[in-house]
Amino acid sequence: MDAPHGPDIDYDALRRLLAPDPGPGPSPGAGPSSADRAAAGDLAVSVLRAVAEGRRSLSAVRHPLGFLCLPVLRDGTKGVCVHLFDAGTGGGEGGEGDAPLVHAHSWSLVSLVLFGQVTNHSVRVVDDPVAPTHRVYEVRSGPDGTDEVLRTTRFVRGVPDGFGHSTTGDVYVVRPGEFHATVVADGRPAATLVLGETQPGSKDMSLGLLSGEGHRSVREICGREETVVAVRAALRRIDATDG
Repeated sequence: MDAPHGPDIDYDALRRLLAPDPGPGPSPGAGPSSADRAAAGDLAVSVLRAVAEGRRSLSAVRHPLGFLCLPVLRDGTKGVCVHLFDAGTGGGEGGEGDAPLVHAHSWSLVSLVLFGQVTNHSVRVVDDPVAPTHRVYEVRSGPDGTDEVLRTTRFVRGVPDGFGHSTTGDVYVVRPGEFHATVVADGRPAATLVLGETQPGSKDMSLGLLSGEGHRSVREICGREETVVAVRAALRRIDATDG
C-alpha cells in the first residue's frame, strides 16, 4: 500500500531494474528483462497516480528543452524524473529555428519509455577552429531553477552519427558527454521515466550559433492544476497503451 505521501522511490533499486547493457551511443531496448521494465513502469505510474489523486505534492517544471519535468527524487548526485513530451518538443531554447537542440549531459541517463516514441539522434563532435559549424556553450543550472548558458571558445563540426527509435517499454541510455538531440513523433506525445547520476568532472554542454551570445533563463514552475492536468493526460495514454 502506498504511503500517504505516495510511493517511496529508491534510485539504486530502479537503476538495477533498468541498467542497460554496455554499448556506444543511445541504444533502445538494451539489457533489462520485460519483467524488470514492467516493474519500473508500474512504479512510475504509481507516482503519477499519487500526484493526480493529491496524495503526493509535486510541481512540474518547464524544461528549456521543451518538455515538462516532474522531479520525483533528488538524492545528492542521483535523481529520478518523469518527462512529459508534447508533440514536436525536444528542441527548444538555444537551437536554430525549429531544430532540436544538440546537447550533452554531465550525468548518465537511463530512460524507460512509458508511452509514445522517442528518437535520439547522435552527433559526433569534431573540434574544427577553421571551418566550424557550431560553437560549444556550457550550461550551468542552479538549484533555484536558473540556467546560465555561457559561450566557450571551442568551435566544432557536428557530424550526424546515427539514431535510435525507442517505443513504449524500451530503455535507452545516454552517457555523459555524448552529444545528441531528442525528439518525439509528430502528433504523438510521449513520457519517459528518467534516472540520472552526475559524473564528477563532466559539464552540461550544447551546440549553438557561431556568433551567438550567452543568456540566462529561469525555469517556470507549473501550478498544482496545470501539473495535475498534464499528469492525468499521461495516465490516460498509459492506460490506453496497457489496454
